[in-house]
Amino acid sequence: MAKASFILLPMDENTQKNHLKAYGITFWCLEKNYKASWLLNYRGGAFLLPDVLEIRKECQIRGVSFEILSDAEQTNILNEIASPSQNMEAVILEKAPRIAVYTPKGKQPWDDAVTLVLTYAEIPFTAVYDEEVLTNQLLLYDWLHLHHEDFTGQYGKFFGTYKNAPWYIEQKNEAEVLAAKLGYPKVSQEKGAVAKKIRDFVIGGGFMFAMCSATDSFDIALAADGVDICEPMFDGDQSEANYQSKINYANSFAFKDFTLERKPERYEFSDIDMTDKRRIPMDKDYFSLMDFSAKWDPIPSMLCQNHTQLVKGFMGQTTSFDAALIKSNVLVMGSCELNGEARYIHGQKGKGMFTFYGGHDPEDYQHQVGDAPTVLDLHPNSPGYRLILNNVLFPAARKKKQKT
Repeated sequence: MAKASFILLPMDENTQKNHLKAYGITFWCLEKNYKASWLLNYRGGAFLLPDVLEIRKECQIRGVSFEILSDAEQTNILNEIASPSQNMEAVILEKAPRIAVYTPKGKQPWDDAVTLVLTYAEIPFTAVYDEEVLTNQLLLYDWLHLHHEDFTGQYGKFFGTYKNAPWYIEQKNEAEVLAAKLGYPKVSQEKGAVAKKIRDFVIGGGFMFAMCSATDSFDIALAADGVDICEPMFDGDQSEANYQSKINYANSFAFKDFTLERKPERYEFSDIDMTDKRRIPMDKDYFSLMDFSAKWDPIPSMLCQNHTQLVKGFMGQTTSFDAALIKSNVLVMGSCELNGEARYIHGQKGKGMFTFYGGHDPEDYQHQVGDAPTVLDLHPNSPGYRLILNNVLFPAARKKKQKT
């Protein structure tokens, strides 16, 4: 009898009971220095692990489906993947990335899809915030995540609806105290400094993943560096005259030619976001993932691994991106056919990379302030959450620099 040598975690639709926890198993193996491979476009982006008793046990404990392969079966699979006629690739995962999640110390009245899915998949991360970022502690990490943030100093543009809500008043006060403590006269200046540190982290080779309003507000903060775009209720003085004409699009990562939203009571930063422009009924709100060549374009292929190419749409303060305002060197990886909006984009900056994902919570169509957090036990096979976890695992596959 052939002895079993490998464990396959299938990631196709019908055989994997818990797609999200499968990423956690793979991450756990990397932490324990086991070899792991990501089989791009093979059975939904399956993972190949060594057959070790503790890995089998861990799969059973976490409810992850696995198959046992003999040496011969593993060789056949790898030969099939290597065939030039197959749009597949086997990528070796080297080491578990060190993960930081940018999140304030206090609880927010909304949940963060990434913290939620990392916790559910049992992938360890460290929470960091402005103090850690401004004291260069991002250098300790490979991967940084930003979620529902506002890097412009306008407190998430919640003023119109929530200016009298106790949580809004408290958050504004906390932000002002923190900015003063860190030596900045205004929250907008302190948040701008944080955005620039994050920019430097990426340029230096870091990987940044942003969702919801952390995508456009980050780019706006970089493009508006040194320009006062905040009205008095946010920073105590008038905004600069003609500030729109002073925006420097060369400084932003992904977006160009956008127009800022001048009204402080509007829950919107600029025309990058499509939330108010889209006319898509909920039952037709899907976006499709692009098909990339696994052998020639392994990075976008990794970021798009899924058991379906059609992902259910979901709203957020920043739901999706106006395709006309995306820089030409940024790759659109997921878009909605009905109106051409981009949902999932990727680009390079210096030695590092960034991915922007529109929307707030992939399994909560229209998340409201105060809503209960999503229970991921009800969505263990969520394609929308899989995209987040692709980004988490992706830095593990980073190729070593070639010696020249």
